Amino acid sequence: MAETGAVELSETILHDVFGYESFRGQQLDVVRSVTAGRDALVLMPTGGGKSLCFQIPAMVRPGTGLVISPLIALMRDQVEALQQNGVRAAYLNSSLDWESALEVERQFASGALDLLYVAPERALSERMAPLLKDARLSLIAIDEAHCVSQWGHDFRPEYLQLATLAEQFPGVPRIALTATADAPTRREIIDRLHLADAELFASSFDRPNIFYRVVQKASAREQLLRFIGEDHLGDAGIVYCMSRKRVEETADWLSSKGIQALPYHAGLSADIRADHQDRFLREDGVVMVATIAFGMGIDKPNVRFVAHLDLPKSLEAYYQETGRAGRDGLPASAWMAYGLQDVVMLRRMVDDADSGDERKRVEHRKLEAMLGFCEVTSCRRQALLGYFGEQLEQPCGHCDTCLEPVVSYDGTEDAQKILSCIYRTGQMFGVAYVVDVLRGKSNERIRRNGHDELSTFGLGAAHDVSYWRSVIRQLVAKGLVSVDVDGYGSLRLTQACRPVLRGEEKVSLREDIRPTRRATVSKAAGPKVPQDVGDEALWQALRAKRREIAQAQGVPPYVIFHDATLVEMAALRPRTLDDMGLVSGVGEKKLARYGQAFLDVLAADRHETVVD
Repeated sequence: MAETGAVELSETILHDVFGYESFRGQQLDVVRSVTAGRDALVLMPTGGGKSLCFQIPAMVRPGTGLVISPLIALMRDQVEALQQNGVRAAYLNSSLDWESALEVERQFASGALDLLYVAPERALSERMAPLLKDARLSLIAIDEAHCVSQWGHDFRPEYLQLATLAEQFPGVPRIALTATADAPTRREIIDRLHLADAELFASSFDRPNIFYRVVQKASAREQLLRFIGEDHLGDAGIVYCMSRKRVEETADWLSSKGIQALPYHAGLSADIRADHQDRFLREDGVVMVATIAFGMGIDKPNVRFVAHLDLPKSLEAYYQETGRAGRDGLPASAWMAYGLQDVVMLRRMVDDADSGDERKRVEHRKLEAMLGFCEVTSCRRQALLGYFGEQLEQPCGHCDTCLEPVVSYDGTEDAQKILSCIYRTGQMFGVAYVVDVLRGKSNERIRRNGHDELSTFGLGAAHDVSYWRSVIRQLVAKGLVSVDVDGYGSLRLTQACRPVLRGEEKVSLREDIRPTRRATVSKAAGPKVPQDVGDEALWQALRAKRREIAQAQGVPPYVIFHDATLVEMAALRPRTLDDMGLVSGVGEKKLARYGQAFLDVLAADRHETVVD
């Protein structure tokens, strides 16, 4: 097929099947390249439309598109959404019984599928080999390609073997896709998947609909409750915690406060994890409290917030996890509570890990970048994008440091006081002890050690404990102080602090914003109505109709229509099927299936408005 004809067919599929008027960003360039038979590496943010970059070429080119996907949930979500649009799609994974798997294999072998989703292990299995050998493949898509990076946050060893597909199917175009890849990870993807000749498509990493906020921990759960209660009550969200115990405690506590919260971690049984994940995907307003075991590949588009109660290990992990918010393009929040104990714990985990020195150096650099992001006094979005090699010319105006400018001050003298106190107490004590000495707190332990006689004793009496803990946290983040991993959390000086102690370098510190009141949740409140809708009764009626249809089919509501599509319906208020077909996200199949049902909801709303 000539390239012009392929592009025209791609645009027809985009409109008629998926219900979109035009491609976004680099989508068309990717589709054109892959449809022409060329390999591609696609770096595109979550919610940027990566899936269409391989789904449409698979439908244009002859044969079946083989999609390598790491998780069952991701396969199921994408296949259900494709089937709703009338696309011939299926998946092969362990969730299928024997007869169902055989039927999918038969469809694949006969060429009856446009797309087949499989896990990397199955793609490379002995059973799959003869099926692939005899099949006509239109393309091979490797989703979540960052999983190939051994330096990354989601490394999957089985991904390393996917390079063999290039040798087995030399004439089949391959497209690797990811939303998270710094420069070293990109190089590793290209090297390990043999994509040296692939065309690189790197879109902006910016997610302008996400509001980023980092707060200093005071009472983290109370802070989280306040955030949910004020900004996202009734919304779907994800709360990440570092440990299984913290997940369980947080989910129970939120539930006791009236939030519909469920725990998710690897220690729960497979049945409980599956049940909680299904509820999160299919019900409205569920908050999942989870370890990082949850989330990769979750396609739920209307997650309105992602919160971190503990510090992620790297900015790649943070970007990947926060990217699960607002995939539909509507406003969403990325909120994180961060404290000194997070730094201590993560540094201890890195140093205690059974890994080589080079690996530890890489992980320390990643952690330092994460700390720098937390402590930044300039635009937070500029700092995040800068890490991925992208320059944002102007402050975004849509993050906490832009809307509430951070007050910074010359903290050199206070830094010297802390550094001197750490040195004079022998670099053998933790934060609480050093702060007590500096503030002149005389207790039996301090007197026994003779530290009430030190020149630094009482030098910091003018400030409270939280102030000095903030100073220490920032000195640790700047690399001037280290926290020993001896189990006691002893503070120690680094070589980098010497110029500060000698007065040769100044230290700029930031003033922390402290919470002023206790969090409460009004159970009478509900989820916020999107600004473009305004009419709450209509919004709830559209969502109720979507939920009714989804429950009848046993699929998540967003598979029927995304929130963004319902927002446009409420704004345009179409009166005919032709009008409904102009709504973004309403393709021909969905128009025929659901158009009239939603027109009836809109008509009823008009009638009630007139009657009132």
